[in-house]
Amino acid sequence: MNFALILFVLMLVTGALYALDVVKFRKARAKNAKEPLWVEWGASFFPVILVVFVLRSFLFEPFKIPSGSMIPTLLVGDFILVNKFTYGIRLPVINKKIISINDPQRGDVMVFRYPEDPSLDYIKRVVGLPGDIVAYQNKRLTINGESVEVTKIEDFEHRDRMYFSEQYKAKLGSVEHRLLNDVDAPAFVPDASRFPFRENCTYNAQGVVCKVPPGHYFMMGDNRDNSRDSRAWGFVPEENIVGKAFFIWLNLSDLSRIGSFK
Repeated sequence: MNFALILFVLMLVTGALYALDVVKFRKARAKNAKEPLWVEWGASFFPVILVVFVLRSFLFEPFKIPSGSMIPTLLVGDFILVNKFTYGIRLPVINKKIISINDPQRGDVMVFRYPEDPSLDYIKRVVGLPGDIVAYQNKRLTINGESVEVTKIEDFEHRDRMYFSEQYKAKLGSVEHRLLNDVDAPAFVPDASRFPFRENCTYNAQGVVCKVPPGHYFMMGDNRDNSRDSRAWGFVPEENIVGKAFFIWLNLSDLSRIGSFK
């Protein structure tokens, strides 16, 4: 469902009703006359819809985390806010950038339109920038030949499934974050699709090596062994970017999660 398009259409319809009422019908009504239903249920909603549309399109948009691919950073049920302007101003609905501000950086947690189905929004961490050579071999990540160092910390407990995963601390660019990486899980990618620029990637029993094409990004989930990401479906084009996730504002099953994004 394209909620942005629905909101845009509602804004146009209620805006037209609001304009008609202000310009023509409001002047003709008696001073104490009751507003007709089309004004009460149509035109009166226009200011509210306009504010929501502007906020959601250009400033901040809420998302709910539906899967565990970003555990331990984000958990299923987290409600997050996404900064829509940090990477530039985009026209709503068509998502075309009109003003550039910042480029995504390694370590950013980014929401984007899923390349295989742009009607879906995905969230992963930026690992590779345009021109980078990203290698994930034998469960180790290297970027442009330099290994991303990780430090093992206490195991992560999946409370809903009653098991533990090995947990590590890593640093991408200036961003420190945690990730899960079980040494017993296989490193190879069993279900890689035929994505654009597939020729930029080499797959083997140890994993995958890719050169990120211009205007694209290589994304990975923090839950390394339970994330279908750029290793499987390829690169995220710049035009698919939605924004940068930055804040957990609610989790109904765990209120301590509020503000815990790190």
